[in-house]
Amino acid sequence: MQTWMSLFYKLPPEPTSKRVYVWRKLKRLGAILLHDAVWILPSTPRTLEQFQWLAAEIAEMGGEAYLTESRFVLTGQEEALKKQFIEQVDKVYAEILGELEREDADLTSLSKRYQQVRTQNYFQSDLDKKVREALLSEKGGIES
Repeated sequence: MQTWMSLFYKLPPEPTSKRVYVWRKLKRLGAILLHDAVWILPSTPRTLEQFQWLAAEIAEMGGEAYLTESRFVLTGQEEALKKQFIEQVDKVYAEILGELEREDADLTSLSKRYQQVRTQNYFQSDLDKKVREALLSEKGGIES
């Protein structure tokens, strides 16, 4: 059974740039919004540290943040959430594969995007290997 990290937070309504900053950070981490301002990630030492840093930043912005660790007890909820995480990264992997089919594909940009999405691949998407092989093939088999 997977352990999950949940971040609950609230920020002052103004300036809105603080909300946008937090939202962008959560998206970069690959966190999924469960409800209103409740975001979730699988619990790992890295995600714990990332959420702790973000909670500290939220407090510095004049907001409140609560970080919890939990497990799902109802049948099917954990699998449904894992599926959401995989679908989230598969969408980006599919976009990368689509871009690689173009003659003018920007391999440097696509490689950076691949590295970014790999940090969000918490449940080992099958497309990860396919994208990696396609990128290596386009680069002539040279690993960056």
